[in-house]
Amino acid sequence: RKFTISGFKAQVNDLTQPDSTQQVDLIYFLSTTMVSFRRKKKATKAEADAKETTKDVVSPAPKPSPAKPPTLDDIPELVQVMAEETGEKAAAAIKRIYELCDVGHKQNRIPMVCSGKWDVLTPLAKCLQQESGDGRHLACLALNNLSIPTENKRVMALGPASGDVIGGLCRVIQEDKQESYLCCICLMNLSFLEASITTILKYSPVTEGSAPLPPLENPDSLLRVLEKLLASAPAASAKSGSGKSEGVRWACGLVKNLAKSEENAALIGKTDIPKSVVENIKMSTAPPSRWTSNSLEDFSLFVILNLAQWPVSMEALVSAGTVDIIKPIMSEGDLQGLKATMACAFLDASWSDFPEGGSPAAKSVTELITNIMEKKGKDGQYAYGVFKLYTATKAFRDLALAARGADSGQGESKTKVLAVPSAVSLCLQVISDLVLAVADDAEGGSKYVPDAASAEYAICAFEACIPTILLGSDPPRQSLATEKACNEIHTLLNTYAEVNGTSAKAKSAALNVAEKIHRAQESARPILEISHDLWVQYRKREGQPLDQFLSQEKGVEVDESGPLDFLPCVNSNGDSSCVIC
Repeated sequence: RKFTISGFKAQVNDLTQPDSTQQVDLIYFLSTTMVSFRRKKKATKAEADAKETTKDVVSPAPKPSPAKPPTLDDIPELVQVMAEETGEKAAAAIKRIYELCDVGHKQNRIPMVCSGKWDVLTPLAKCLQQESGDGRHLACLALNNLSIPTENKRVMALGPASGDVIGGLCRVIQEDKQESYLCCICLMNLSFLEASITTILKYSPVTEGSAPLPPLENPDSLLRVLEKLLASAPAASAKSGSGKSEGVRWACGLVKNLAKSEENAALIGKTDIPKSVVENIKMSTAPPSRWTSNSLEDFSLFVILNLAQWPVSMEALVSAGTVDIIKPIMSEGDLQGLKATMACAFLDASWSDFPEGGSPAAKSVTELITNIMEKKGKDGQYAYGVFKLYTATKAFRDLALAARGADSGQGESKTKVLAVPSAVSLCLQVISDLVLAVADDAEGGSKYVPDAASAEYAICAFEACIPTILLGSDPPRQSLATEKACNEIHTLLNTYAEVNGTSAKAKSAALNVAEKIHRAQESARPILEISHDLWVQYRKREGQPLDQFLSQEKGVEVDESGPLDFLPCVNSNGDSSCVIC
């Protein structure tokens, strides 16, 4: 069977999953295609000849006995062969290593890397330098399989052999070998370990004895190699399914993961990568509704989203005219629409750019925050872990700021579509969960412990929506429920303002909102009441203490000595050092 890249592309797509632990397992690929295409053609021809000559054969010749399958005990000998031999002997040893970690031997993958008994990574990385396509190809496949378990990622990306592994993969990509796309996939697998993404992107090799070079100043760094590869996307897309186009696609997937950290985004923003991914969206001929998971467009929009959320890289996207190119995608209403909506919010799109008065944007981002806090995904769109809470809460804050900025001062605030009780309650949940998480004496907890950034975005969104949240009843009336809600939320926000690590901006917003809420308790505030009630119900479900944010006014305890403890000169047993005249 003739091997085609387009056929392999379909296989890889079938083997991927749209979640945060997404892996590309290449074992099936080798089980359905021979490593050496020349051998495969010969085998096909021999098989055809055999069929023609078996008509007159009474009893077929016995089949040769299959080779004994390799075991883990064979690894030392195989590693030695890989180190000392070249050509077919080395390729045969690499193939045996591959067979030890193929789809039928997944249980061997972790021991092969993490047991400490053998070092298979260094010889496999060195085999990537072979001129022979068979050995290099098999080494890529083996490294891909070994890169899938989470335990292996840390060893491969951060361990003693990490320089050889990352360097070998980078070199194949730089030299534009046929296996470039396999190397991009392997690096992408490793980059799902977020602790590794800074190390991977900062790979910048120099000759022995030379001074280190920052990635931006080194044409051989992985950053510059990926930049050059992604710049070739227009030419590569003309040959869809080719090795070049597959390399561009998976390189984009790798950058998607690497752009999740602010430090990496700062480096990426100083290259032409932002321009390239925006161009990928612009040149796409397929409608967003038909973009499949892990397609070039899907990856490119993810890169835009991840870069847009960091101030250090968003300017590069603004300069590329990103908002004008992706804002039509917001009306799609699916995963691509959600990504485009959040990216436009990060890039300071005007409120009028969001379809239908911002209502779909508010609903989709609020739903995302809810799903993240409940540790679940959305069927057919995204799995839990694909998006971070700080990304979703920041998008909600930026939508609120855009809506508030569009208010004319007359009539209803445009924050009305955002400040619905369920969304306001979510902001309170994020803030209170953080306060409970850092309090030493607090009981209970939540499924999801927010980070400080998420709480800051939540209070800033709350502040932007305050005109709608504090809308009074018609006609005005007093309400005990409003008074209780104002008192408890006032205490929560004052407590949050004193939490260590709270930024000056978040503290200012919390104290500002607390003061406005405190003054609003004289009259009924329906939205605030319902939001508070939803927050209380959430805390009940989570088993959190319901009196944590109630006003604690302590009285004076009295014992047989009388109520004298309030005097500074009286100790707890009633003895006094004061002289009464």
